[in-house]
Amino acid sequence: MPSPPDADVPGNIAAYLSGLAERRGWTGRAAFHQGHRVWTHGEVHALAARAAGVLAEHGVRPGNRVLLALPDGIAWVTAFLATARLGAVAVLVNPELPAVEHTFMAEDTEAVLCVTGPGLEDRFSDRARLGADQFLAFTPATDPAPAHPVDAHTPLYVQYTSGTTGRPKGVVHTHGDTRAYHDLIGQRVLRITQDDVTLSVSKLYFAYGFGNAFVFPLFSGSSAVLVDRRPTPAAVDELIARHRVTLLYSVPSAYAALVADRGSGHDACFASVRAAVSAGEGMPTELGRQAAELLGAPVLEQIGSTEAGHAFCANSHEHNHPGTVGRPVPGFEVELRDRDGRPVPDGAEGELWVRGPTVTPGYLNRPEETARALAGGWLATRDRARREPDGSYRHLGRSDDMEMVGGITVSPLEVEAVLRTHPAVREVAVAAVRDGRGFSRLRAFVVPMAAPPTGLEDDLIRLAREHLAAFRVPRSVSLVPSLPRTPTGKLRRHLVRRGAW
Repeated sequence: MPSPPDADVPGNIAAYLSGLAERRGWTGRAAFHQGHRVWTHGEVHALAARAAGVLAEHGVRPGNRVLLALPDGIAWVTAFLATARLGAVAVLVNPELPAVEHTFMAEDTEAVLCVTGPGLEDRFSDRARLGADQFLAFTPATDPAPAHPVDAHTPLYVQYTSGTTGRPKGVVHTHGDTRAYHDLIGQRVLRITQDDVTLSVSKLYFAYGFGNAFVFPLFSGSSAVLVDRRPTPAAVDELIARHRVTLLYSVPSAYAALVADRGSGHDACFASVRAAVSAGEGMPTELGRQAAELLGAPVLEQIGSTEAGHAFCANSHEHNHPGTVGRPVPGFEVELRDRDGRPVPDGAEGELWVRGPTVTPGYLNRPEETARALAGGWLATRDRARREPDGSYRHLGRSDDMEMVGGITVSPLEVEAVLRTHPAVREVAVAAVRDGRGFSRLRAFVVPMAAPPTGLEDDLIRLAREHLAAFRVPRSVSLVPSLPRTPTGKLRRHLVRRGAW
């Protein structure tokens, strides 16, 4: 069983975690595995204290924003902890974004320093920049910096929304949020102990990966495997076997790739896995069953958002209802409301609103959008769901995912679920696409399994006609090599609607 939470309340999270490792005797335990190098909890915190001195020498002061455009690795971990130690604010960005997005985020946050990974030497030319190699090289010879006093409400980091429907928005989170992620989700939902080993396919610069591979290990005394690139199915196999991974975190599209690569039935290389977690978008029920069978462990689906910081509804070992995103995480309240903001009865579909301890105070520099998304502490998630009799919530897609065809609103998820039952379908997305005359017609974009059968398009339309009302049947099917997804694995439906990407 996990240790009870410490009675003291953390202030500066970098100093708190360093002290926690000392008090719990974790300093000699593995914290991060990167390649064949293992970093202990003690090494991580000692390195971060000196790294804070490096940032201070480069002009970082309390309240300043430091943009981190780094792949997963020890440089990312120490740069984040060093920024926190100084009372500055880390801006977490995907290093693989186009230059225009990096420029926007640096300007939007007024970053005083950009710490970047390889290949980004020409970015951020109008701002102070420090390469990851320089950053790590300066650190051993620099004196440790003292921790700046902060409280639980002091901003700690800014993370951008995934941009599935437009320009990303900077979401502000505080020093107190990280402790809540661990206590409410890491401990109470996932029962993480110091003996767990984590592998998160989702990266540290995303909300899901940040909790999985940074927060949970450092607060629990456990360890995480860090990979600088998105691992292939073969790499996942190898990493799990080599490090005896116990907790696997991924997204449905990556689980689908794992199943497609390995086939059905349990594989012995996954013997150490005690649980797998899925988030990012809905997990098709059959895929969840196949993934659980392959891994020999339960797949626990959950839902969260950048605005909530991590999950606010989750399945657990004690209560796992496949096909749903589980029950509200302890400490969170969830309501389903209609378009006018009124609660809907049980069994009815509505929009998810959530209130809890880690919901953001607002978007950076976006007061109007903050006012639209937050009301009385409640966050409008824009997700649609239905409450099941056991208290679980069944995710029904995004409010902006609904398609309008001939004046009738259609949920693409219903159509996709039917088409996905065909054995030759690997992935599918359905959208209303305008034809040559300007009319919206449902079209299915299908990523087939290898060597799809001849006439698959006609077969899928016949399948849809057998199981769906006529207005839900796609007028056409297009076979495509891939679907447009965000780096987090979410489908970019606004691009699917264009009919090409």
